[in-house]
Amino acid sequence: MTATTFQLTTLIADLPGVEQMTVEATQHLGLRCVADLLLHLPMRYQHTRPWQAIGPIIDATTEQATAEDHVEVRGEVVSVKRGFGRTPKVEVVIDDPTGDITLVFFNQPWIQRRLHPGQKLAAIGTPRAYRSSVQMANPTWRALDDDAVLIPPSDASDLVQIQPVYPASEAIASPRLAAVIQSCLDQAVALLEDHLTDAWRRDRNLPTLADAYLHLHRPDFDDQIASARRRLVLDELLMLQLAVMMKRHHRRTALHAQMLARTEQVQRRIESRIPFELTTAQRRVIDEIAQDLESSIPMNRLLQGDVGSGKTVVALAAMLQAVAHGKQAALVAPTELLAEQHARTLQALLRDSEVKLCLLTGSVAAARRSRLVNDIATGDVNIVVGTHAVLTEDVIFADLAIAVTDEQHRFGVRQRAALRDKSGDQLHAPHQLVMTATPIPRTLSLTIFGDLDYSVLDELPPGRTPVETVSVTAAEAHAVYDDLAQAVGRGERGYVVAAVIDESESGLVDLHSHLEWLRNGPLQHCRIEALHGRMDTDTRESIMERFRRGELDVLVATTVIEVGVDVPEATRIVIENADRFGLAQLHQLRGRVGRGSCPGRCVLIADPSTDEGQRRIEAMVETTDGFRIAERDLEIRGPGELFGARQSGIPPFRVARLPRDMELLSLARRDAEAWIDADPLLQAPEHALLRKRMLKAHGRWLGLGDVG
Repeated sequence: MTATTFQLTTLIADLPGVEQMTVEATQHLGLRCVADLLLHLPMRYQHTRPWQAIGPIIDATTEQATAEDHVEVRGEVVSVKRGFGRTPKVEVVIDDPTGDITLVFFNQPWIQRRLHPGQKLAAIGTPRAYRSSVQMANPTWRALDDDAVLIPPSDASDLVQIQPVYPASEAIASPRLAAVIQSCLDQAVALLEDHLTDAWRRDRNLPTLADAYLHLHRPDFDDQIASARRRLVLDELLMLQLAVMMKRHHRRTALHAQMLARTEQVQRRIESRIPFELTTAQRRVIDEIAQDLESSIPMNRLLQGDVGSGKTVVALAAMLQAVAHGKQAALVAPTELLAEQHARTLQALLRDSEVKLCLLTGSVAAARRSRLVNDIATGDVNIVVGTHAVLTEDVIFADLAIAVTDEQHRFGVRQRAALRDKSGDQLHAPHQLVMTATPIPRTLSLTIFGDLDYSVLDELPPGRTPVETVSVTAAEAHAVYDDLAQAVGRGERGYVVAAVIDESESGLVDLHSHLEWLRNGPLQHCRIEALHGRMDTDTRESIMERFRRGELDVLVATTVIEVGVDVPEATRIVIENADRFGLAQLHQLRGRVGRGSCPGRCVLIADPSTDEGQRRIEAMVETTDGFRIAERDLEIRGPGELFGARQSGIPPFRVARLPRDMELLSLARRDAEAWIDADPLLQAPEHALLRKRMLKAHGRWLGLGDVG
């Protein structure tokens, strides 16, 4: 292949000397072209001193050497032949100027096709005397360049060789992957064009993009690895922060929203709807949001509040600020159960007011939906509470001024953008408030939600006490349910959570079997019912309403109760196979109890089979602080799937790791802010490649197509 035909898009199948078996194996790893090979970075490195081990073959064949463990020898292949015996084997003789040694490969017939006379290789194994020769059985080996030195120079005893170890598979081992990558590495990095300016790199002591990839795949020193990794980590974080800052700048300079002044009269009317004393945190956050709403710059604020911290009341205050000016508001939730809960809470707070509220979900009958859509379009409805059904094209608001999205990490970017687009004016945007009860570490809030302002409800309403959390094994479960039965006898209620609905070979406690066991056993004197996501809305709502009214004592449910269930009399929750749930999910489930005047108790039944599962259980028992839970979840799992990264369409980091790289994240954020302040759309000629790569990485999920 000539230099002119070699490209980063060149297929691995078209590289010289790559067999079909290797091509198929790399494809299973998601590697199809040269660029994929460059991006397939080593997961770790092995440090060896090849010349400090026994070097010349003659030394490996001495009596002393054959008593040693692993040694490394280097030689040129003299012969390759199939050996005789009951076990299939291939015998390869290699030599150097001092002698020869036989490498014996058992049950590896493909070796005969891979090695040939004249080829140079290094082999690591244990030499053993056999008859009149010395052999190594099943050594590890790697091919050497034709000009490789076989006998060490006299001053080479301290040389350290750094060998990359790649993520591999059963079909292709790391050494083979390394060989394929090395075969095209020099040509590949020569094609890399750097998107960062020389001056910016020099100020931060960073290598070029080409050197970074070269040093990660073929390092001479550990310092090169650290420097190269730092460059690529900063690259990833900078690209993300540039995209986030560009989006933020566009929202603040190009878009406009309704200015909703909070006069004394408006404030009095809002406060009259709240029949209890607000916490200091609620008052602070309501003021922060009210100030945003008074501006023509569209609000884009993230409201974090732990389970039970009173986010719905804060959202109501914001929506009423819009309604007071004759505008409309919407609150969108990911599930019907949560939307129904919000509608019920808001209707109770708005009782006897002139505010018109409607609930729009996928279960609303066609005729009623048609009437609601018409009322929304004419402005006869002030506040719309609903699910994804609100986001469909036929739902058009007369004058939407504020959109609230609850549990927003469950919505995709396009779905959230759909609320913004409920206007004929492309430059008009409603104020947006996104809420979550899944506490998000500050580390991640800078990345996933970097274009949002940030409010935290870090205070529980008066009278609430932290939920007691205990962990028991499955063998102790009977005592747990006896305790639940006693609580029911005192007029309290409870939940039992199962991971799956139907019995399976997974060994997990299933809802149906468990329900029957409880009915016939420890909870036989309790009124007990099942609740799960396969039920239709009417059935599910009927069961929930009976539970709220006290006609049922215990719900045996799946995670359908994770959000949107608020029953103050519920004081007990028992979670079976608790180690199989994520930390954030366990914390949400725990939040279903202790919402009234009686203290709550959460029992985790688990026999963890993994270290990660054990750490989750320990974290739940140690703290009820949602933000500490979130940090622990980040430590245990990393950011990959936390907080809906996949649902949001956010590309995963290849090199960066949080919270390890928090310092570089802060640097990237500062630099990105300065960069976008100076060149908001990255339109300067020297930024053209940077802009192109940034849009490729983040343009789609951040909706940057309409920016610039």
